[in-house]
Amino acid sequence: MAKTSGGARSKLIIDCLQEAFAPLMRADPRAFRGKFRKMAGDPHAFYRGSACLFYADVTPDDDPYAGDHGKGDSARIWIHGDLHVENFGTYLNAAGRLVFDINDFDEAYLGRFTWDVQRFAASLALMGWQKALPEEEVRRLIGRYARAYLAQVDSYRKTEDDAGDFALYLDNTEGPIHLALKVARSQRRADLLDELTVVDDGVRMFAPDDTMRRLDRKERAAVVAAFDGYLETIPEDKRFDRDLFYELRDVVGKSGFGIGSAGLPAYNLLVEGFSQALDNDVVLSMKQANIPAVSRFVDSETVDAYFEHEGHRTVVSQHALQAHTDPLLGYTQMKGVGYVVSEISPYEIDLDWSELHEPVEIAQVVDLLGRATAKIHCASDEDSEQDLVDFQVEEAIAASVQGRRREFVSWLTDFGLTYAGQVREDHALFVEAFRQGKVGVAAT
Repeated sequence: MAKTSGGARSKLIIDCLQEAFAPLMRADPRAFRGKFRKMAGDPHAFYRGSACLFYADVTPDDDPYAGDHGKGDSARIWIHGDLHVENFGTYLNAAGRLVFDINDFDEAYLGRFTWDVQRFAASLALMGWQKALPEEEVRRLIGRYARAYLAQVDSYRKTEDDAGDFALYLDNTEGPIHLALKVARSQRRADLLDELTVVDDGVRMFAPDDTMRRLDRKERAAVVAAFDGYLETIPEDKRFDRDLFYELRDVVGKSGFGIGSAGLPAYNLLVEGFSQALDNDVVLSMKQANIPAVSRFVDSETVDAYFEHEGHRTVVSQHALQAHTDPLLGYTQMKGVGYVVSEISPYEIDLDWSELHEPVEIAQVVDLLGRATAKIHCASDEDSEQDLVDFQVEEAIAASVQGRRREFVSWLTDFGLTYAGQVREDHALFVEAFRQGKVGVAAT
């Protein structure tokens, strides 16, 4: 990544954010004021909200492992697109089993395998800096992540079952990951329903709060029509009995999302569950899908033509990258704009980094996250239903690093440390630009 002066760098930051978010900022400046305030909080929060800047930096770079000097197919695989240390957590899979895995696939796209591991390495370096770890310890942690990633790639080369070879469950984990799974297991759907809804005269409906709004007749009719379209996108093998399940009970507009989803129109939908008992209703989120950051910096014509809209792209990507996805995952559209529909699940618990301070504790977690990263890459090839990637990814990655594994680990470690330093400088420039009202919304 070429070094730029403070003024030129500040302009690049502003230009990237405005190009990525200008329409959403105009539609909901208050939401983006909140997003930018969260990004101003610390360098890692800024990094989470500025994937567009990351790709502006790395896509022009000469990549010795997956670029012009790399080896073929590893430059065009399914990637997560926004892989950082906080995008890991638990979910309840289609088989009813709690899994710890990578989450949040809004930015998923096709690209170099290195972009995912580079983005994670810089995130880990930022986390290490915020925990005041010595640089050598951070280097060792990134190295462990890289070696665990490569070891899992090798494991996939030895098995024919990409989807089922590696997974993190209650019975094969320990430490913070096991704790997250235990917390997820203790959650109850009834408690989530009590938090989000009220029962009035035997009828459950959404409880009023500051983040939701009631819809007028026209908007509600449009959402109901979009919901009907969503039902047709659920794979046959994951559909429940339509005679009762999916019956729509209530719908509201929703706001107040985190850094990544600020300004995106969204709705919450309450649907009947497996029976008419009130304690098994299901809450769905229907959120407008955004343009993935990486697609703005690569030749996207062929990939984009494969999808109906960004909602379709997000769901196909998640199915490719994640084995046993949420059985309620689907997509729809309103006014030609794509939306993603998924369950608001009580079983989704993010990995808690707040109590991870010592390198030996973090190292145990990092080993598993490296393996989890390899899993999403290697399970997304010809064994999945999509056909944009029709080769064995593990073979392509192995070929890219053949005879150069130590160099790859060193290259990734150097990148992580260097780019984390750049992000810290960028964060200070962003805060000043935001205070001066230069990033599209006023700070007050």
